[in-house]
Amino acid sequence: MAGIVAFGGYIPWSRLERKAIKEAQGESGLPGAKAVANFDEDTLTMAVAAALDCASGLDTSRFDGVYFAGTTSPFGEKLVAPTLAGVLDMPANCRTMDILGSLRAGSSALLAALDAARQGQQMLVAVSDSRMGRVGGLNELLFGDGAAAFLLGNENVIAEILDYESMSVDFYDNWRLAESRFVETWEERFWYSQGYGRFPLEVGKKAMQKAGLKAEDFAKVVIYGMKAKDHLSLAAKLGFRPEQVADNLIDVIGNTGSACGPLALIRVLETAKPGDKVLWITYGDGSDAIVLQVTEAIHDLPPRRGVGGYVEGPVHPITYGKYLRWRNLLPWEAPRRPPLVRPSLPDRTRNLGKILALRGSRCRVCKTPHFPPQRVCVHCQAIDQMEEYSFKGRGARLVTYTLDGLAFSPDPPVALTVIDFEGGGRLVCQATDYEADELSIGLELDLTFRRLFAAEGLPVYFWKTIPRRRL
Repeated sequence: MAGIVAFGGYIPWSRLERKAIKEAQGESGLPGAKAVANFDEDTLTMAVAAALDCASGLDTSRFDGVYFAGTTSPFGEKLVAPTLAGVLDMPANCRTMDILGSLRAGSSALLAALDAARQGQQMLVAVSDSRMGRVGGLNELLFGDGAAAFLLGNENVIAEILDYESMSVDFYDNWRLAESRFVETWEERFWYSQGYGRFPLEVGKKAMQKAGLKAEDFAKVVIYGMKAKDHLSLAAKLGFRPEQVADNLIDVIGNTGSACGPLALIRVLETAKPGDKVLWITYGDGSDAIVLQVTEAIHDLPPRRGVGGYVEGPVHPITYGKYLRWRNLLPWEAPRRPPLVRPSLPDRTRNLGKILALRGSRCRVCKTPHFPPQRVCVHCQAIDQMEEYSFKGRGARLVTYTLDGLAFSPDPPVALTVIDFEGGGRLVCQATDYEADELSIGLELDLTFRRLFAAEGLPVYFWKTIPRRRL
């Protein structure tokens, strides 16, 4: 059997209350909040976080490929998937592909990965979105940021894919032109009656018929919704009771675009029992409906943060002004500093393993780890006695730090940290997603892949440190 072998999720730490948006604009607000990616995050970094969570406890050298899916890639011409493969330290001959431009890009990528899984391959799918709505519009209130990841294979399957049905339609309801930052939306009655109110129903019914199942046979149904309650009427028309309908999380993190359904599916899988059947219906230029059945192997899945850890864990409320600053929606004055210089691309190419997979070196004589890789051991001074050593996934503690209020940042101050890894090794890097008063010597830390800056049109990514937050 083929299906989902593992899952992982990522939701940004920061939250913006919807009422804060409207209060800043002199109007009454809607309930709930939206997850907001930090200024140093984008769909690539969120996909990395979800993929690392998905791969937790697994041997990534056995993965055969990775697909990135979404509507908001940071690049107009460059793949994101090879970066994911590099961070995961996957083999160089792995297959990579970006599947972009549709709200059902995630299910499209998953079904493509399913074809490979049925041939015995292990394929990772990372779905990530960070869409923008115009200031003052409904989309600004609804859109949130997040990412989900699934590993597809035919061994140790935790959720077998029993059947599926697809429909493709050239239909305009939400769209974004290549030169625009903002999603456009047509009149709601039109897109609901002619699109959202039809396509999911048709594919949902056909998928259940192909699988020989009825609504009462399912533990949960996951249906994409534009707004928090949109999916309830569709579920009822398919014969599902209210308690069978999964929460799409829009009230707590916003509509995360192509990641909305995948995140809701992960939330269901986190509490699912062997034998549970789940119907997952996506939407966008048509619909996909996928029938899954949870297996006994779900008990053997290594621990991961998933989605529940982000929904139930600590969050960081932000102001509407900070949101505008992070999204560069106001004409901020440029810093009075020399312009940043684009880094050397030949140097980056030579050091991809260090930059993406966080590879260092370890002395064969005294076993002291080093980052960056060294020829001479800092401890025993042995020369050219090094072996490759990975720091990725290792926890760390804060040795010392400084808060720099003069360096330019969209979220000052800049925290520069010196950290010691568990098992040895030291790194100097920036901190992110922190409160100034929570930094203290000895603080437990984790690493996160983030965007450092952009210079001359080139984004620069590397690892930063974040406080380890207990769930």
